[in-house]
Amino acid sequence: MTTVILAEKPSQAKSYAEAFSNAKKQDGYFEIADPLFNGQAIITWGFGHLVSLEEPHAYRSDWKKWKLDLLPMIPETFRFTVPYDKKKQFGIVKKLLHRADRIVVATDSDREGENIARSIIEHAGMGSKPTKRLWINSLEKDVIRQGFESLKEGSDYLPLYKEAQTRQISDWIVGMNLSRLYTLLLQKKGIDGPFSVGRVQTPTLYMIWQRHHEIEHFKPEPFFDLVAQVHTADGKFTAKNDERFKTNEEAIHKLEQHSIKPNQLTKSEIIKAEKKKKKAQAPSLHSLSSLQANMNRRFKYSPSAVLKTVQNLYEKKIVSYPRTDCTYITNNEFSYLKNQLDKMKTSAGAEFETYYERPRPKYVQDSKVQEHYALIPTKKVLTAAQISALAPQERNVYLEVLKSALAMFHDDYHYEETKIEVSVNKLIFKASGKVEIKKGWKELFGQEKQSKDKEEATLPNVSKGQPADSKVAPKEGVTKPPKPYTEGNLITMMKTAGKTVEDEKAQAILKETEGIGTEATRAAIIETLKKQQYISITKNIVAVTQKGITLCRVIEGTLLSSPEMTAKWEAYLKKIGRRQGSQEAFLQNIQKFVLHLLQTAPDKIEGTALQKSEKERPSAEEVARCPACKTGAIKDRGKFYGCSEYASGCKQTFPKALLSKRLSPAQIKALCEKGKTTILKGFKSKGGKRFSAALLFKNGKIEFEFSSNK
Repeated sequence: MTTVILAEKPSQAKSYAEAFSNAKKQDGYFEIADPLFNGQAIITWGFGHLVSLEEPHAYRSDWKKWKLDLLPMIPETFRFTVPYDKKKQFGIVKKLLHRADRIVVATDSDREGENIARSIIEHAGMGSKPTKRLWINSLEKDVIRQGFESLKEGSDYLPLYKEAQTRQISDWIVGMNLSRLYTLLLQKKGIDGPFSVGRVQTPTLYMIWQRHHEIEHFKPEPFFDLVAQVHTADGKFTAKNDERFKTNEEAIHKLEQHSIKPNQLTKSEIIKAEKKKKKAQAPSLHSLSSLQANMNRRFKYSPSAVLKTVQNLYEKKIVSYPRTDCTYITNNEFSYLKNQLDKMKTSAGAEFETYYERPRPKYVQDSKVQEHYALIPTKKVLTAAQISALAPQERNVYLEVLKSALAMFHDDYHYEETKIEVSVNKLIFKASGKVEIKKGWKELFGQEKQSKDKEEATLPNVSKGQPADSKVAPKEGVTKPPKPYTEGNLITMMKTAGKTVEDEKAQAILKETEGIGTEATRAAIIETLKKQQYISITKNIVAVTQKGITLCRVIEGTLLSSPEMTAKWEAYLKKIGRRQGSQEAFLQNIQKFVLHLLQTAPDKIEGTALQKSEKERPSAEEVARCPACKTGAIKDRGKFYGCSEYASGCKQTFPKALLSKRLSPAQIKALCEKGKTTILKGFKSKGGKRFSAALLFKNGKIEFEFSSNK
């Protein structure tokens, strides 16, 4: 019997091969000899998505043009294709799948991994062959072998494929149609595009703009608090009245009602003095989102950088599966973490007596773990020296994951909370403070900076009934605008988007679906918003660009601006994954949504007053006449050079960089006008070797021409 194991990418396939007794590398696959398999076993791989949806013009040639009268573009049947640069590997995989008696789906253990594998299998025409599913949380050898010893039934995971494919097709329908719709309608108003629109990225952008809009239109207003400087035999402290006043006169009037003269000592009495000893458990274990938010707050790492880093650590077999939305582990993981506790302490340079030796429900609940457990260290614990040898970003992320697991075994944080109330002629003033008793788990993480308004006062040891003297006065303050989002805040904003929705039913949906986007896609959505130049990041602060503001203004009031829309979609998509919904019903609903916007968007955009500055943005600098359509101009588009007639169907583009070599406007001009550049230095091959070559422009593509001189 021939078993073909389909991995997601080469590095994953290599990890699998290393877990078996005998693996021989071939072109595009490994041959495996191991007692685990009855007969021949082969591991092959994709490069992520080997198969993708066809572009619009593959269905109809006129769909290549961007025209309003060609919308909507909705094929009767959606087709898939293999991109040119992936055809060779797909050919290898297809031949191997044809030979297979049994296929093992061994892509990432999630919806997208299922979609990647099943798309390849279906496109190869092998969908009827029996399949098994490898479902694991780590790339350690023992975990891989255990996974292959207890393979799941492949058909049990088909609904996840159907869910992910439905998401993929619906994103095509929304993106292809609405991006063209809004680009062309805004172009009519004199605003250059293109404007990318998506079912998750657009409501995300709108939420960022809402905060931007609040800050921009915020009007600071003065207020007055009544503050008392309280003097007792045991020391002095500051207390405040609960009421806030709009004017100084109102505050003074309140004092007069209680026969209190401002800034003069008045006899007072301590009417409440409570001290309570409290404790706080360590934070929950990390999901990907919480890790991204944490690392952005502490080190200003972007969410995409954290995902990339933790993925590298996963492939090094030192942390568990990264794209998890779970903050719990099962008793099995708790057991192995407990067994290697001393090793983990030594690695982290942490000396503490284990306080919690038994699992606690905040961290360990078998029933809460469905697809993947929380992000934790694997059984391959690095030494302190090995941790030091990691790249700085990898080291910081690994230590955070390691210490969050250690904190589960550490003592709680202990502190004493004091609350005091003072009566000044029956006007009540309150003060609270906190005194640290024992750091507990906090000693693992060092001292984080606290903002001034969060610093806790240390209060004197007073008692109820104790006399005091208080000097009371109004204190002026000014209301502050909301803080702008950081990149880390965006992850939390997307995950808790229910807070921005007033409708209770929508809040419930958002809560059930964990906000908008998924654990695996949120970082990519933020990167898309940056790439489309809708947002900019400066010193970790997120700002909406003029282009982003323009789009938000014209979608305001539509479902595109609402997280509720994407929440309802996500809720139904999850039903498909549970066999409770159908792809057909969902896609029909998406089509209705697109048709509705095709009908209503023109009037909405026509009725939106756009600022003069939005219409008169300077156009991109012209580099050369377009060699493809002969009518448009090749312009600098920021990330690439492209034709100004893209809306009329010309898709000619040139890269800003080619094999590590930056291409200047003068070099692009030479390609457009002469079809050739001079010999250029500084290209770098995939193997890392530097070389020189001239560039040729042939049939819309760039080719290399090497000198004949040896």
